[in-house]
Amino acid sequence: MPSRKETFKIIVICGPTGTGKTGAAIQVAQSIGACIVSADSMQVYRFMDIGTAKPNREEQDAVAHYMIDVVNPDDDFNAQRYVTLADRIIADLQGRNIPVLVVGGTGLYIRALRYGLFSSPKIDPSIRTALRDEAMKNGLGAIYEKLKRIDPESAAILHPNDRQRILRALEVSLSSGRPYSSFVMAHGFHEERYRVRMIGLFRNRENLYHRIDRRVDSMLESGFQAEVEGLLNRGYSPALPSMQALGYRHLVDCIEGRLSWDEAVRTLKRDTRRYAKRQMTWFNREKDIIWIDADRTASLNDAVREFLC
Repeated sequence: MPSRKETFKIIVICGPTGTGKTGAAIQVAQSIGACIVSADSMQVYRFMDIGTAKPNREEQDAVAHYMIDVVNPDDDFNAQRYVTLADRIIADLQGRNIPVLVVGGTGLYIRALRYGLFSSPKIDPSIRTALRDEAMKNGLGAIYEKLKRIDPESAAILHPNDRQRILRALEVSLSSGRPYSSFVMAHGFHEERYRVRMIGLFRNRENLYHRIDRRVDSMLESGFQAEVEGLLNRGYSPALPSMQALGYRHLVDCIEGRLSWDEAVRTLKRDTRRYAKRQMTWFNREKDIIWIDADRTASLNDAVREFLC
């Protein structure tokens, strides 16, 4: 993909989980004839619908969605693969003069699409193997504590259960002798690959946390446990990065008897609120993001139309 193309405009609608990004994006997409490219690291997985808050069939019929149901839960997927696939979709849509909305809460994917990824140093295979062996022997918690000692800046923005990214940050740090975060900072993220209008949706904390709690209840009422049981019955290991994601690991622990139902629900709501807080921290670092109250759809439409003119 060449460096920034003046004709390649994309609108990003982002923000923490529970703000109502899907509904707002569909409303905007219908008003301007756009398609939606998901920027959600979990919605790429097939068979994982309820726990990822994937747009339902009616929503996907209303507006064409891309980057949903791309891979199976045991397939490797990362930011680089996301950018490669999303670039192709965006080029095709813009070649047909269809506006593009990139919608989601995975800040790393959005940043990678916007600026590209830094060139990673060569990874020592013995370090990679040793880290994975250590994680299996001592648990992910011990590996996360190691990252906190070696690269506290990376640890601060990663969830303690994000096995894939914790191991990635460690293997880069140990192979290069430099903290992973230093490579991110050196990249700079200055030259855009697209012309972008960044719009963040927000709600006040009390409202957002209430919506998160209600959404968890709704997911459980809609059959989230049966979805997780179905994944286990298909043979997908609880150790997979996809199965360690928010919600899935909680219900696996409940199904396998390590958590009671009430404790699984309580910790899932708590961890989702914490995740939303980390998302806000990430997006607040974006220099040119326009924050819009999620209930003020008129302001959202105005910001999109002004950018496309």
